[in-house]
Amino acid sequence: MLVTTTEKAEGYQVKQVLGHVFGVVVRSRSLVGNVAAGLRSLAGGEITEYTHLVEDTRRHAIDRMIENAKLMGANAVLMMRFDSSEMGQTMSEVVAYGTAVRLDPPPPA
Repeated sequence: MLVTTTEKAEGYQVKQVLGHVFGVVVRSRSLVGNVAAGLRSLAGGEITEYTHLVEDTRRHAIDRMIENAKLMGANAVLMMRFDSSEMGQTMSEVVAYGTAVRLDPPPPA
């Protein structure tokens, strides 16, 4: 599955636009992770506990978006973007979204 943040995929022709597609993940840190991150924030710098959480959550959201695109019959997602928000004080929502399409393969070289 081709996933791109661009409007067009170089060398491919859009055969059919299937519509918007998204993958949503809501996660929270464990109590231990929140305490460790809170202590680390006192010293300043990167809070790796949260960095890893966000990276894993984004990957998971992309995977869900791809699965939803496959269910629609797509072989690509164009204009992929992320959105995120906080839910309460301990949870975050990450959404990966884009346009599910069917692409014709590029012509032989």
